[in-house]
This record gives sequence, structure tokens and C-alpha cells, in this order.
Amino acid sequence: MSICVIFNPTARGEKASRFRQQLEKVAAQCSFKPTYAPGSARMLAAEAVRQGFETIVAAGGDGTVNEVVNGIGDEPQGFFKSRFAVLPLGTINVFAKELALPLNFEQGWELIRAGKELSIDVPAAEFSADGKTSSRYFAQMAGAGLDSRAIELVDWDLKKKVGGLAYVVAGMKAICQPMPDISVTNGQETFTGKLVLIGNGRYYGGRLNFFPKADLQDGLLEVSIFPRADLEALARCGIGLLTDTLHQFGGAKYLRGTSISLQSAQPVALHLEGENVGHLPAKIYMSDQKLRVIVP
Repeated sequence: MSICVIFNPTARGEKASRFRQQLEKVAAQCSFKPTYAPGSARMLAAEAVRQGFETIVAAGGDGTVNEVVNGIGDEPQGFFKSRFAVLPLGTINVFAKELALPLNFEQGWELIRAGKELSIDVPAAEFSADGKTSSRYFAQMAGAGLDSRAIELVDWDLKKKVGGLAYVVAGMKAICQPMPDISVTNGQETFTGKLVLIGNGRYYGGRLNFFPKADLQDGLLEVSIFPRADLEALARCGIGLLTDTLHQFGGAKYLRGTSISLQSAQPVALHLEGENVGHLPAKIYMSDQKLRVIVP
């Protein structure tokens, strides 16, 4: 089995340093493609498909996951030709948690070598970016409103020091700002909210179960819409998550479908896998592709 590992050689932190040391132990079992600039993981993944690698590994966080998935999809029949695997090195690692992947390198590598795979749905998004319509695949989640504004406000130097806590700080800043209304529809029902979260899998922000009905193989997208974005709404949401009553006590509205449209009269960023990629209006839909992913 030919394996290609895509990773950021300049990533900082103890986890990244330990990973580089561990790579030396498996050097004879794979090929490495170090990234060289933002967005390069996508091009390297496409290159790996062209070179015939059977398994392409994203060693990083959810942003790296998104880039590599899109790189595989950029090549004709890329999703059919190559399998996808993850060595979680990021701050949150939502997709890895969704798949119950081990955080230990040795266990993760053995899992990749074992090669057990699962075919999962591949959603896509069409959105506005730099004055034109762009499209992009994603694996786990998308969102707009309060969370995409928080991503804009993240202090990246603080993130390097305190990890996920930097998102909490940014979220509190965002809550103090007025949030535009976002109209969300699946073509049959329409809701308006300040925060819209769309899931392919169950988890968001770690192991927060925002999409309890989600299934990576059912061909449907799950949507949680929050009409308000203030401290009281946040508290109710937290209690709703803890008590499995997000759409009752938490106040979230719920949609599902194969295609979801988002619009706003004001500029609102859209994120995929926790990284802003463009702005509304956006169409989130289930593509006809399947991702072959390595699982426990």
C-alpha cells in the first residue's frame, strides 16, 4: 500500500515537534509532502492522486483536512482512486473525533496501515469570494454568523499559546457585536437566525453534539439555526447540549435536506471546517461524490 503524508514542517508547538520526530520512525513506509504555503496542501494532495498514491494522509487539523479533501476532489475520479486518512494534530480536530480516531501517533499509524475504510458523503458549498462564485468540498461542518465572525476575531498569536481557548475569547467579543439576520431554507421550510451551523457529522467545536441525527452516510445535511446570539441564548444552548434538548430548551431551529441556501442583506462570512472561505449568499449541498476514509 502506497501512503503519502501531507504535513506542515513549520508548525509550532509540542504536538507538531513530537510528530516530526515520529515521522522518522515510519519514513520507510511512506512518502512525505511538506506544505510550503497556505493552500499548498490542496495542490500537494492533487499531485499525490496523479502520482498514484493509494492513501493520502492529512497530518494536521481540520483546515488541513479540508485542503487535502479538496485536493483529492480536484483530480478526475480522485475520490475513487485514493483513500483519505487523518493524523490529528490540530487544536480541535472535529473530524477526527467524529471518526473516533486515536490521537496517539503509533495507534493512528497502525490504523492507517490496517486500511479499514468507510465511504462517506461529501458535501459542497458554493459561495461568494473575491467578487465571484467559488465552490469547495467539506467533510464535517460549515457555519455562518456568530461563529464565522468569531473566526474573524481570533487572535492567532493567542491561539498558539492557549489553543482552543482563543476561540472562546473571540466568541465573547463577537457576542458583544450586533449580528446580521441570516435566512436559511431547504426549499420547504425557512428560518431566520444569527448563527447557522450545518453538519455532515454530529460534532461541532470538538465533541459538542449539535447534530444528533447526523449520519455521514445518509445523504442529508443537518442544520441548527439559532434565532438569537446573546449571553442568555448561549447559556440556554449550553444547557441544551448538556441535556440533549438543543432544539427544545436550547431554542435552536432544525432543518435537514440535500440542499440548503443561506442569504443575508449584510456581509456575513462563511466557514468550512472552522476556516472562513468566503461570504454569503451560499448554497450548501450534498455532492454525488463519496470519500473513502480510513477508520478504526
